[in-house]
Amino acid sequence: MSEISMSVTIAGVELRNPVMTASGTFGSGMEYASYVDLNQLGAVVTKGVAIVPWPGNDVPRIAETPSGMLNAIGLQNPGMDTFVNRDLPFLESYQTRVIVNVCGRSIQDYCRAAERLSEEKRVDMLEINISCPNVKEGGIAFGQAPHSAMKVTEEVRRVSKVPVIMKLSPNVTDIGEMARAVEAGGADAISLINTLTGMKIDIERRTFALANRTGGLSGPAIRPVAVRMVYEASHAVSLPVIGMGGITCGKDALEFIMAGATAVAVGTASFRDPLSAVRTVEEIGSFMETHGVQDIRELIGCV
Repeated sequence: MSEISMSVTIAGVELRNPVMTASGTFGSGMEYASYVDLNQLGAVVTKGVAIVPWPGNDVPRIAETPSGMLNAIGLQNPGMDTFVNRDLPFLESYQTRVIVNVCGRSIQDYCRAAERLSEEKRVDMLEINISCPNVKEGGIAFGQAPHSAMKVTEEVRRVSKVPVIMKLSPNVTDIGEMARAVEAGGADAISLINTLTGMKIDIERRTFALANRTGGLSGPAIRPVAVRMVYEASHAVSLPVIGMGGITCGKDALEFIMAGATAVAVGTASFRDPLSAVRTVEEIGSFMETHGVQDIRELIGCV
């Protein structure tokens, strides 16, 4: 059998393989570089960055759950200046693709961040986190209302010089409707799912386990929901889909790929094992060799 091909293309950007990191679980790559060869990944997706620093939520902000975890970090980040001057220069020495996750509380926030980041040569794509609360609409997340999702997509796409990936929230009634909304707004690709809203009670203290009361549920517990939503979204739009939600190994990743994902992101698993993403790449390759698959594209959406 000839050498297998694992490369995929998203919005004209070629990745050496379909495995990337999930935003918020891998820092900007710097935090994991002593454990992981970043060049073995298809892309590094950075932690969310806003135009100004965000302090995040009060502690406690993390709680374990069966087969997963809840987090209410609140998108804490040092802001654009620190990210551009510290994190991006670090990534200059690596060849892997760099996708910067962007957060904001208004359309203007998103646009200012996107405009500045797309001027940076090390930024290959932007991932827009529309699970952020829209302060002008009473706090409802941009990604929970089709019109808001379409509008922020339109405005970011207008100012960005690099491809725009819209990261969808699973906390909606119809994920297909949200996917179609951002496609209509001009998105180049979509990624999903973000975390599911959950809650945990500390029965000994008789109070909430998280200071924020609710948090985002991630980890293997959400994988069946994520696979279903990736399948539905990939059939609702013609855009490339990046699937995520509870991936811990190659077999998990292949579920998403066969459901219609062009690429996948490994998130919470990296907290337990920093090598999870790299191992996922290797296991996908082993599956392809064992099953006589020469090109990863043969598996995308095959079910």
